[in-house]
Amino acid sequence: MLTITPTSVRAFTLIELMISISITAILAAIAIPNYSDFIVQMRVDNEISQLHRMLLITRNAAINSGLPTTLCPLNEQQQCNSQWQEELSVFIDLNDNQRYDPQSGEKLLRVKSPIMQKDKLQYGIGRTRIKFAPTGRTIGWGSNGTFRYCPNDHQQASRAIRVATSGRFYLSTDSDNDGKDELRNNSEIRCRV
Repeated sequence: MLTITPTSVRAFTLIELMISISITAILAAIAIPNYSDFIVQMRVDNEISQLHRMLLITRNAAINSGLPTTLCPLNEQQQCNSQWQEELSVFIDLNDNQRYDPQSGEKLLRVKSPIMQKDKLQYGIGRTRIKFAPTGRTIGWGSNGTFRYCPNDHQQASRAIRVATSGRFYLSTDSDNDGKDELRNNSEIRCRV
């Protein structure tokens, strides 16, 4: 004789399912804005890190080659300009004309891609290059100053690098623990409009 025994079925009740969905929605509402801020901060940190490396490469190339080396944004005519948010190039400018000219034997050492559209990267008004001497010091007008990186709609995540005439670089820090980086003089980082 065949007997059928009832088996117990375990499942969620409708109330348990609604509570789980509510908890998930609450956690998502809390986490998503923080995730967005985290992504922006990672982007800013990455750009500042890449810029810092470009400055180090430029300075070290000048010291190692014994030739003045330039970091600047190049336009279509391979001329330095003040559009720092665009692609940045490191090259040995043998004739000091602020132009990358491979026919003159100049070497392009490194290129950094443009920053994200609508973000800002600024370095002095009208400054078109940073040039390092074989001593490792900056030379020429406008070689010392402060790079300011300001992400679109996230002013609190702005960061900066100060370039000194000695050839040293100083990264901005949150010296007053308010969640925003400050410059070496303790002022907040602001980009021009």
